[in-house]
Amino acid sequence: MARTLGFTGMDSATESALQAAFTRANAELGAQWRLLPDSDADYVIVDMDSMYGPMSWLRLHASGKQVIGLTNAPRTQTHFRLAQPVDSDGFKALLREIDAASGAEPSAMNARPEAPITPAPASPADTDAPVPAGMTPAPQPFDQLPEELPRTLAEEDANSADPLSVPAAGITVPASHEPPSAAVAQVVPAAPSIEPHVPASPSAGQNAPKSLADWLRPGQLHGRMRFERAGITVLIDADQQQYFGPANLKPLAPLFDGPAERDDFRPVDSGEWTTQSAALGSPQPLVRLAWYGALLAGKGRLGPGHEADARYQLLKWPQTEREFPKHFRIATAMMKGPITLAELAQASAVALEEVTDFVNANLVTGFAERYRESSPDSDNAKGAGLFGRLRGR
Repeated sequence: MARTLGFTGMDSATESALQAAFTRANAELGAQWRLLPDSDADYVIVDMDSMYGPMSWLRLHASGKQVIGLTNAPRTQTHFRLAQPVDSDGFKALLREIDAASGAEPSAMNARPEAPITPAPASPADTDAPVPAGMTPAPQPFDQLPEELPRTLAEEDANSADPLSVPAAGITVPASHEPPSAAVAQVVPAAPSIEPHVPASPSAGQNAPKSLADWLRPGQLHGRMRFERAGITVLIDADQQQYFGPANLKPLAPLFDGPAERDDFRPVDSGEWTTQSAALGSPQPLVRLAWYGALLAGKGRLGPGHEADARYQLLKWPQTEREFPKHFRIATAMMKGPITLAELAQASAVALEEVTDFVNANLVTGFAERYRESSPDSDNAKGAGLFGRLRGR
């Protein structure tokens, strides 16, 4: 029986490119797949890098669909990952990975052989549960985040501190944690698609002590080096914006304790780098480490230069970490539009301190910014073009 595939949450140009790559890949694998609308397909590709892609994923995930994340990021929360830019070889690898994961006979056994697909690592506690492609191994022995399960707030982690259940004015909070429908996407404001970055550090004294988080800002480090503290080691390639270290972030917390001196970053030659990096696994984006440092830095208080009563917005869906399951809920509430920290805490039912740390991390890495309303002067300036000048004559 042919498998079925659909597309959603993307612009027409992206969909056309996907269809062309799929047609070539499917033909080479024996035409085992059919394209259908996303509501009828068994597997659906969602552009996770678009503004509305994550909302489409929530809807599909709630309906039990197998979701394939189209993304530039090395990790994704979906069941499978299709890397950008897409070509027929990447599509063939994806279709074969799906065959392998489902236990089906590989498509077109006599097709040209390719390198085997390495499955994502599974949690030792539950080898039968699927693991999202490229995702950090989960601390829980199941694939779904707590926010993705139909649970009430009373069933949440007993350590949750005073969850706020009264929604802010104009914000609707669902009674359970079931993902919102696609209608949520209608209230998401348009925002530019950006590449995550680490903005320059706020002005500070040149001799002020720096933490590892400060050193991870642009222009501070160059080349390849090793940073070690409390028996934990990470290798940093500042020029390639990558690091090698443990897959989970929480074990890295001691690295950010106290000040760090430039001499703490030990240069690593090419021979040592090859050996040591191979022992630490695949490279990870350095922005992920910077994000975690900013998450720890504020300790529940907003970073310098930002006001607690201001409104903040996400510019792009961040890569939420499975070690911080509440962040998924905070990001979902924040994607609805500009919001204050207090409103965000109410809308997500997460403690204000945790919300503040999340906003800090995304402000530092460029996923979020303070929302500023346009002034009347700027609106008038927009109308001062050719037609404005003609009207003034």
